[in-house]
Amino acid sequence: MAALDGLPPLRDVIQRHGLDARKALGQNFLLDLNLTQKIARTAGALNDATVFEVGPGPGGLTRAILALGARKVIAIERDTRCLPALAEIADHYPGRLEVIEGDALKTDFERLAPEGPIKIIANLPYNVGTQLLVNWLLPKAWPPFWQSLTLMFQKEVGERIVANEDDDHYGRLGVLCGWRTEARMAFDVPPQAFTPPPKVTSTVVQLTPRENPIPCVVANLEKVTQAAFGQRRKMLRQSLKSLGGESLLVKAGIDPARRAETLSVEEFCLLANSL
Repeated sequence: MAALDGLPPLRDVIQRHGLDARKALGQNFLLDLNLTQKIARTAGALNDATVFEVGPGPGGLTRAILALGARKVIAIERDTRCLPALAEIADHYPGRLEVIEGDALKTDFERLAPEGPIKIIANLPYNVGTQLLVNWLLPKAWPPFWQSLTLMFQKEVGERIVANEDDDHYGRLGVLCGWRTEARMAFDVPPQAFTPPPKVTSTVVQLTPRENPIPCVVANLEKVTQAAFGQRRKMLRQSLKSLGGESLLVKAGIDPARRAETLSVEEFCLLANSL
């Protein structure tokens, strides 16, 4: 990458700015520039796109996204120690990198989004990744402001995102992702690619919005999935008791003796719409 963008190696940048990855911030820096390029390429053509990135850290993925031609990157970073390193990248790509110091969970991405295609590409901090994904899945309007999500998670979370019914990993996250998006696992990333190496394998997940998901009230779907998977080993007549139990299931045409993990996304939408 040094040859590709003329910027110094990431290890040098980290050393010069004294950037040790902090556990409290869920940080694991990705230093393998072949891998950061592979992640950026997974998002498809970037030429006319604005890319949101969360937790860029020293900017390895940021550099790959810019080198592959993104029109603009808007990076949200709450660790002030990383800002000088990101400023060097911004100087190298004048007018193409905007760094916002702040907490991604409190950021209104839709309000920041300019005209044109928006893609979100991020090696998400482990401690906030799932919540950010849920926020992006549940905006007020659909189709959403983003065209695709290319996100890195712990592999176990990735498996929950792409899971279908009758899969051990299937749960609330699988229902929400399956309802509104087409999700696939693109490739795994081994622990040793990171500094410091996490204890688990990571995976890159690609999500694209479904144009016409089944009409369904989000709040109802959340209630139903929360109750059903909150007691996943029990029959639905028991786990959904607080929402009407047997009568709700009969109304939706679903056998009350079934369990949560056997229901398809369509059946969960049926239940939500029967509430």
